[in-house]
Formats: sequence, C-alpha cells, structure tokens
Amino acid sequence: MALNELRTHAFLQSDARDICENIQFLLGAFETATGEQWLAFRDDGRYSAADYAKITSERQLKERPNFWNPYDRAYKLELRKYFVLRLLNGAMCGLVHMHNHDRLHQSLGPSSVVLNTVAEKNGYYLLPQLRDLAFSVDIGYSSMGVGALSDGLWRRASAAGASTPLEKRAFGVADDIYGAGLLIAYMAFIPFCKAGIMDGISLQRLLENTFRLDIYAAREYESLEQNIYMV
Repeated sequence: MALNELRTHAFLQSDARDICENIQFLLGAFETATGEQWLAFRDDGRYSAADYAKITSERQLKERPNFWNPYDRAYKLELRKYFVLRLLNGAMCGLVHMHNHDRLHQSLGPSSVVLNTVAEKNGYYLLPQLRDLAFSVDIGYSSMGVGALSDGLWRRASAAGASTPLEKRAFGVADDIYGAGLLIAYMAFIPFCKAGIMDGISLQRLLENTFRLDIYAAREYESLEQNIYMV
C-alpha cells in the first residue's frame, strides 16, 4: 500500500505546473533496516478534519451561554459555518483534481483531510489537503482492471451492471463521490453537535437506513434536534 501511495503522489506531482495545493505534498520515501517503508510529506498541518470535529463538539459541552452578549453564539456559529465550508471546498477541489487525472481516492473521510489549523477565527487561512492515498485506484482506460487494490471496486462495479470500461470508470467516480457525500454529511453534523450526540458510523447508518439518503428528511431531523445547531 505504501508503494501505491508513493506512485499516486509521484504521478500527481509529475508536472510542477499542475500541483494541487489541496493534496498533501510528498517529499520522498525511504526504507528502514528492518524493511519498514516510510513516506515523508511536507508539514502543512498536523490536524485532521476528524480532529477538528472532535475538538469543536467537545468544546460545546464546556461552553456556557453568554447572557451579556446575545450575539456571541451567532458570531461563533458564523465562524464555524465559514470554517466548515472552506474545509469542504478544499477537500472537494483536491478530489476533483484527482478525478481529472484519472485517480480515485477510495478512502475519503474526515481522517483523510489534513488541516493547517483548527482555530475557527483563522478560517480565512485554512488549507485543507487530502492524504491517505494508499488505496487510490488508477482509472485510466489503459489501466482499468489492473491491480490487487482495485479488484474489489471492479467486482462491485460488475455486480452493479457496469460492463464496459466507460461504465466501470463512471462507477468508480460515483463511488468516490458517495464517500465525499458522507464527508459532507459528517462535517455538516458533527462539528455542530455536542460531544456524544452523534458519531460518523451512527450518522452513516442514519442517512442510509433511516432516511435512505433523503437529504431533505435529514435536514428536517436536524432542525428538530435541540442538541444540534441549525446549519
């Protein structure tokens, strides 16, 4: 998997004029005396979107209403909304860049988005970057169906009725977009919830099983849930 991640980054960084700032930058790779393979990335951030969501939701448990400033809560909520929108915009830009270069991410989630800050007041300077490309799949037509890491994807594509390379490619992109949708749902809920109210797995089950991916029903639930801010 380290080799696949190395190859993916090397390919995406092969043209110095076409480097995406929303994908983590690989500096190099090395192997230890014990055979462990390590990749070295530029230090553009040590937090993930999952870290931000956890920190933010835990902070809400400790916060008390500011009765002397009724606008304080509204101001903080606007900062949070802006931060989350910047985060998602950067993550989607990175994913689009990968798709435009015939690469799928295949493990997109809150832990695979690295951030240079988790301070909402610094949202203007936020730079989200995609990482964890170990499961990335090459969807170029000449590489379709090649590689052990992509076997499961192509089996699911065939089971869904995709038979031609074009259909399989479209299935792969749609699969990545589905993961992106779950990331959007996660960031739209978790940072606005108090800690312990909701987690990623519960949210996914809620969307898939209860609401059956009906985003309008999910928004109605959100507006009625007192433990969640309005977004």
